[in-house]
Amino acid sequence: MKTAIIAIGDELLIGQVVDTNSGSIARMIDPAGWSIEWVKVIHDDADAIMQAVDEAFAVADVVLTTRGLGPTKDDITKLTLCKYFGGELRHNPDVLENIKEIFQRRGIQLNALTEAQALVPTSCRVIQNRVGTAPIMWFERNDGKVLVSMPGVPFETLQMFQAEVFPQLLKKFHSNEHIAHRCIIVEGLTESKVAMLLDEWEDALPDFIHLAYLPKPGIIRLRLDGHHPDNNLLQSTLDKLHAQLCQRFADNLLADADLTPEEALLLRLRDKKFTLATAESCTGGNIAHRITAIAGCSDCYYGSIVSYANDVKINILGVKKESIEAQGVVSEEVVAQMAEGARKAIGTDCAIATSGIAGPSGATPNKPVGTVCIAIATPERTIASTYHFPGTRDRVIDRASTTALTLLAMALK
Repeated sequence: MKTAIIAIGDELLIGQVVDTNSGSIARMIDPAGWSIEWVKVIHDDADAIMQAVDEAFAVADVVLTTRGLGPTKDDITKLTLCKYFGGELRHNPDVLENIKEIFQRRGIQLNALTEAQALVPTSCRVIQNRVGTAPIMWFERNDGKVLVSMPGVPFETLQMFQAEVFPQLLKKFHSNEHIAHRCIIVEGLTESKVAMLLDEWEDALPDFIHLAYLPKPGIIRLRLDGHHPDNNLLQSTLDKLHAQLCQRFADNLLADADLTPEEALLLRLRDKKFTLATAESCTGGNIAHRITAIAGCSDCYYGSIVSYANDVKINILGVKKESIEAQGVVSEEVVAQMAEGARKAIGTDCAIATSGIAGPSGATPNKPVGTVCIAIATPERTIASTYHFPGTRDRVIDRASTTALTLLAMALK
């Protein structure tokens, strides 16, 4: 199903707020075979909104708008859509009751301005926003095309889109075609190298199967997408092709499903009944953050020591002062001792350690910005290596974190 998104707000156009809703919606609808054909960011202007709606309906059957539904004067989306689709604004007692319930739960006094959000166009069907005060409005044209107006707060938009809006859209625009996907995650290869290895294999794919290359720094996600009215044929074909991909990239296979490096690592730790600690310098706790963002990680992840200062490395992790003086803090010898010290201090089977120069300052003639030493320690061995990551401070930290997680995950295969 072809879909268009209109993101409304001056704050988006001046960079004060970033439109994350469009990407999140695209990721939600893609597994169902829906595609985003068109996205536009526009000012809080009535003419701009109406023109954008015309343009969106010209290319899509479903139009989604976000933002501009608040109680302040600059939020004009509701009034503009009322003019576009006809009807008039009327007080909706169900919306008001929903707003009162939300304010009561939050312990906030309801004011007249917020109460006015209960005014909705008579030309729409209301979908109650259970996590916010702005009602979601469903407008339907005579030709069956639909516009759904949603709030801009990502938490509200995405929760309600997943729980209410998209299920209702799927029910209206029902398709008999079955859709399925398979993923693998490959590490240690460039996208061009992967494409070369799959050249002939990809050319031989059935016409109802498509292979997508989705690279991120350090890893590549290969996704097989299939569409077919015969679900048994679709599933069996995808299973066969997925197995072939796993076999072709066995040496570089981080995961045989759509997993992040930290998810893949946790699965392997659990499989071996191993525990993990981290000792981070240049990554500043980012590896710990990525792991602890996963619910249930506490069964194998015990903790982290962010050893930014040399004294912490020496006094808590047991790094030898002589090693720092002789090799420098950004060295394989030091980072190996950090990993071993973390295992001992926290009492785990495995450990990850990082030390590097994330920039923009701190470089030396022999160690430019982006130089990062990473060590992994397991019950059998400790391995340390030096890497050179390009880009800004944030990119260096992110790439170092991904590489560290991937290294241990691959070592535990």
